Amino acid sequence: MAEHMGLGDLGVEGVMGAASALSAPAESYINQPELEMEWAMKAYEHAETYFNLLCAVDPKLLRLTPHDDDVYTKLRETFPDLNVGRLQEDELKSAEAKEKWRPFCNYYEDKIQDFNFGTLLRLDSTSDYSEKNSILVTRIQFFAVEIARNREGYNSKIRELFKPTPKTKS
Repeated sequence: MAEHMGLGDLGVEGVMGAASALSAPAESYINQPELEMEWAMKAYEHAETYFNLLCAVDPKLLRLTPHDDDVYTKLRETFPDLNVGRLQEDELKSAEAKEKWRPFCNYYEDKIQDFNFGTLLRLDSTSDYSEKNSILVTRIQFFAVEIARNREGYNSKIRELFKPTPKTKS
């Protein structure tokens, strides 16, 4: 994964400003490059950390939330045929898919912290994050898919295929 600027490079005022901005409703932001960069950096850092975790630990042992059992059960009840190993963008982003995902996601509004934060998800579970293999989804969609991947064994080969990437200092 590419080297990137850290939050520390923004300074105290920049970080405080970003934190304040990130707490405002999403509808109030239109084409603000600084905010988009903060979201992208946060999503990237989350993806990098999660992938390194998959490379280092048996995914079947991971607990991503205190509600993993519920999230997994509800995912499979709502999307019994969803192939979490290799997703298609339209299964998450088409108008029809959004109508089905919306109630699923909103169910976790008071259960999962930051349930609707933008989070990167790999489309193909056998590959690393890349521009071609990543899609932006809500955090609860990420949790649901990755919990299923971990439980169903889709992430088990990651440790054989990839090694953790050491964090670089800016």
